[in-house]
Amino acid sequence: MKIFIMPPNSLILFDLVERFGHEPLSLMKALRDRVTSNEIEAPPLNVTVDDVKLGLKYAGIEIPSGIRGRLAIYGPLIDQAEAAIFMEDAPYSFGCVGCQRTNELAKLLVRKRKVPILSLDYPSNEDEAKDMVVRVKEFLEGLK
Repeated sequence: MKIFIMPPNSLILFDLVERFGHEPLSLMKALRDRVTSNEIEAPPLNVTVDDVKLGLKYAGIEIPSGIRGRLAIYGPLIDQAEAAIFMEDAPYSFGCVGCQRTNELAKLLVRKRKVPILSLDYPSNEDEAKDMVVRVKEFLEGLK
C-alpha cells in the first residue's frame, strides 16, 4: 500500500514503511524526481508554471504562495495515499516543519480522504521510541 508520512521527509518513518513492505509517499522522493528531471533547468528553483496551477487545486488563491507551492508537491502524494502516519509534536530537526500551516492543511486533506491513519506522539525516550516502532509495525501489518 501507499503510505503518506507526515512530516513528509521523515527518514525514520520512510524507513519503517519500506521495511514493512509498503511504499512511502515522501517529499524527498517527489523532489528527487523533480530535480533530476530534464524539465527543470535550475534546481533548486524547481517550481514550474504547472505547479502553480496544481497548487490551486489544494488551496485557494488567497492562501500564501509558499503553502500553495508545497501543496503542489504534497497534493499528488495525498491523492495517492491509501493510509497515513502522522508524527505529532516533533522537534524542528525531525522532518519538514518549515511551514506548519502547510502541514496542518495536508493532514486535513488526508483526513478528508478517510484513509486509515496512525497518529503518534514524537517519542521522548528509548521506551517510547520502541513503542512507536511496534505501533507502526502493527498498523502497517494490519493494512495487508
